[in-house]
Amino acid sequence: MKRECLVAMCLVWGFEAQAQVPRSPVDYQVSHVEATATAAPSATTFRGRVDVVALNVVVTDGTERFVGGLAPDDFAVFEDGVQQEVSFFGASDVPLDLAILLDTSASMTGKLETAQQAAIGFLSTLRANDRATIIDIKDASRVLFPLGSDVDAARQAILSTRPAGGTALYNGTYLALKEMAKERRRNQEVRRQALVVLSDGADTTSLLSYDDVMDLAKQSGIAIYTISLRSKPEVLRATRDGQRYFSQSDFSMKALAQETGARAFFPTDIAELADVYSSIAQELSMQYALGYTSKNPRVDGSYRRVIVQVHARPGVRTRTRAGYLSARAR
Repeated sequence: MKRECLVAMCLVWGFEAQAQVPRSPVDYQVSHVEATATAAPSATTFRGRVDVVALNVVVTDGTERFVGGLAPDDFAVFEDGVQQEVSFFGASDVPLDLAILLDTSASMTGKLETAQQAAIGFLSTLRANDRATIIDIKDASRVLFPLGSDVDAARQAILSTRPAGGTALYNGTYLALKEMAKERRRNQEVRRQALVVLSDGADTTSLLSYDDVMDLAKQSGIAIYTISLRSKPEVLRATRDGQRYFSQSDFSMKALAQETGARAFFPTDIAELADVYSSIAQELSMQYALGYTSKNPRVDGSYRRVIVQVHARPGVRTRTRAGYLSARAR
């Protein structure tokens, strides 16, 4: 309780998402999210209090090429070993809500301009029905552009960033997840959601911890793509006997991506960012969206493992979030 009060006093909350309306940057305040089951979209909308588990699924073949053209009957979903009935299926036509988080701390001096151009190129891959939000991560996290489809305004928000201060990476990721989850509950339209987080170093100023972010990630079911930019000298220092040893920060970013069914990238040159964003954009365009209502009626807040299989194509692989936290009885 003391810790929650400390966090609430130390950060300022003022974010109110309004689509397509650019507003001045607003600082976040932290308050712990309530534990609720993931509410997913249906073929048109989900109404009422039925908890539906939403899954974004990537399917690849043995050469890591994306597999398209699959139908609902090609998929089998298992929760804790029990097969579930898929109640919603959508392919690449399902619109996307995308949060782009940019580390603009002082350590990005000399690199930010290239990072800005790469992020702007990423924005250009969004389709007419997709939406984006731009979040600036320094000592405090600021929403530079609230969730909307005005690409020009989002581009200007990216270009307005300047390097300064420390890196509150966990605070920014936590709060982006919280706002995206809130948008899902508020909006009954079928939409996929993803975060893309760029940072060039470890968290230095967050009040929230990695465990706080991971817990919320398990609740929200939102894919978190992480880009950890490292210099070649840093990589060499972390390499012994031909093997690279990940730092605690790198491990955290990789674990967040794996848990949520996304990918972690570790480029060693700022010039690689454009290709990294391009890879993420291609993957997002090839996702399948699945939803099901769990056959497990318990509301005990337990963690439930999820596995998705494709029987129609031997040798293909699927990637989705590892599981979710069920609702807890109040």
